[in-house]
Amino acid sequence: MNRIKTDLLIIGAGSGGLSVAAGAAQMGAKVVLLEGHKMGGDCLNYGCIPSKALIATGKAAYSQRHSAQFGVTDAAGEVDYAAAKDHVADVIAQIAPVDSQERFEGFGINVIREYGRFISEDEVQAGDTIIKARRIVIATGSSPLVPPIPGLDNTPYETNETLFDLREKPDHLLIIGGGPIGMEMAQAHIRMGCKVTVIEGDKALAKDDPELAGIVLQSLKDEGVEIAEGALAANVRGEVGAIEVEAKDGRLFKGSHLLVAVGRKANIDKLDLGKAGVEPIKNGIKVDDALRTTNRKIYAVGDVAGGMQFTHVAGYHAGVVIRSLMFAIPSKAKTSHIPWATYTDPELSQVGLTEAQAKDQHGDKVEVVRFHYNHNDRAIAERKTKGLIKVMVVKGRPVGVSIVGYQAGELINLWALALANNMKMSQIAGMVAPYPTIGEVNKRAAGAYFSPRLFESDLVKTVVRFVQRFIP
Repeated sequence: MNRIKTDLLIIGAGSGGLSVAAGAAQMGAKVVLLEGHKMGGDCLNYGCIPSKALIATGKAAYSQRHSAQFGVTDAAGEVDYAAAKDHVADVIAQIAPVDSQERFEGFGINVIREYGRFISEDEVQAGDTIIKARRIVIATGSSPLVPPIPGLDNTPYETNETLFDLREKPDHLLIIGGGPIGMEMAQAHIRMGCKVTVIEGDKALAKDDPELAGIVLQSLKDEGVEIAEGALAANVRGEVGAIEVEAKDGRLFKGSHLLVAVGRKANIDKLDLGKAGVEPIKNGIKVDDALRTTNRKIYAVGDVAGGMQFTHVAGYHAGVVIRSLMFAIPSKAKTSHIPWATYTDPELSQVGLTEAQAKDQHGDKVEVVRFHYNHNDRAIAERKTKGLIKVMVVKGRPVGVSIVGYQAGELINLWALALANNMKMSQIAGMVAPYPTIGEVNKRAAGAYFSPRLFESDLVKTVVRFVQRFIP
């Protein structure tokens, strides 16, 4: 058995773990990084990157079939499903070197390709190596949650960890789960020529503003996606080519392939947390505001920390713990400024409070400002007029923003900056955006906040009349 000592041990080489490892090593700390599976974690191999690559394939096919509006003859937009998966694999391969073992060893990090499990409060065993560390960061991420639906164990199904290896185009894809992953894959596959049915036990896209989510759902329905809400899956049966999902209310859905996309579960089963005095919770590991576990020498970041499950949150968590680990500076993680996006067409994005949440917290102090895409000249030129932005404002400051429409995932960046820095609406209104851009949507929303104050104010009109009459 080999024994080594280190300043910092990181378990998991996904987004959060890699960010902590790179930052700490380049600042002079001695770092050991454990990864028992693939470098880059879920995001690179099974999540963000392959899904966006497949969405790009669907978008290209859809564009060919809907180009007449630009004066270009519509084409068939036929998709070679296996070739599309080659495209996905190529995208992953291009990004993989950034997350590779070789690159991180170049930072001076000792990368061990084994799973780790705790054997004491400051020791982890990985294969035939025992690592004793001054500080430990758990960054093991999450995996697809497979619900205990009767019959699922005996029925072939895909998750996001297997879908991108599927080479045979589904004739009719059944998707259990109407969250972001389910809806993104539903639209990608309908555009690639598959029939698609989404089976959701509650409301689809339930975490987002219902008005804006409704626009996305209607768009998917218009493209041919069947969305069955309130359809709790009660039984699954069949084989590839003939799969049936029976809902609790008796509805029966038939298809050729099944994708299970009902959520995520934290990867903690292999860790033996009890040996380290680390307390688990239902959705991960119990942490405080500084992301410290019940063992003060051990931190948890990303999905395993039990909060928002996004790659960019893991990266943000990494910055929080690096300040604590490297400089002993008190640092706390917040969530009020964390944005998210669903990459359907139109896109759906959110930061801060939704309209309902803002009204619940702030009552009649909330002003909701709206601006529609069909008043944006670039959106008109691009034929992307479906969408709107809603800004929830309290005492002149935005507390939440919801956007549905073209490039919503890009537009939300400005508002994430505003909420992170407690900016005022006047600062957004003071920004000059190039014309014509979709980005003007943000500025026009800020302008909509001030318009009634300027153009409907009797005081403003009185002052203006006075100046015009008496000031030479």
